[in-house]
Amino acid sequence: MTRTALYTGSFDPVTNGHLDVLRQACSVADTIVVAIGVHSSKAPIFRAEERAEMLREVCGPELQARGVNLEVVTFSDLAVDAARRQGASLIIRGLRDGTDFDYEIQMASMNAAMAPEVQTVFFPASPPVRPITATLVRQIAAMGGDVSAFVPGLVAERLKAKFTRP
Repeated sequence: MTRTALYTGSFDPVTNGHLDVLRQACSVADTIVVAIGVHSSKAPIFRAEERAEMLREVCGPELQARGVNLEVVTFSDLAVDAARRQGASLIIRGLRDGTDFDYEIQMASMNAAMAPEVQTVFFPASPPVRPITATLVRQIAAMGGDVSAFVPGLVAERLKAKFTRP
């Protein structure tokens, strides 16, 4: 039996923390669908197409090396609806700290009430990536800081290009 998992987020940009969660999720799924949330109220640094391209380039080889298929989609509705569309029986979530846990357990409970056939699986962030957030990475990059310790090399290059002032 093949298992499909859905991993949602903005991925603006994809970080080493996201990669850490994806690596761990390979232990429970044969296919992982990374679902980029697209919401009109947010103004991302990278367009959804750019984020999808980075995810494929950075995460594709990682998952392929572990025998797991990667798909990348966008969604603008409920995660459980996206999971159903993709045939996913699992929603993958990463946890950095207790604050994440409190929020994510509430979301998991609501999702379970709406879609009992979709189970949420939590993976704790590995210690080296625990403090990384896409928000902090964006702030550091916007101020000209070096984000190479927090994101894959390709992403660091694209951030630098995005924030290089002519």
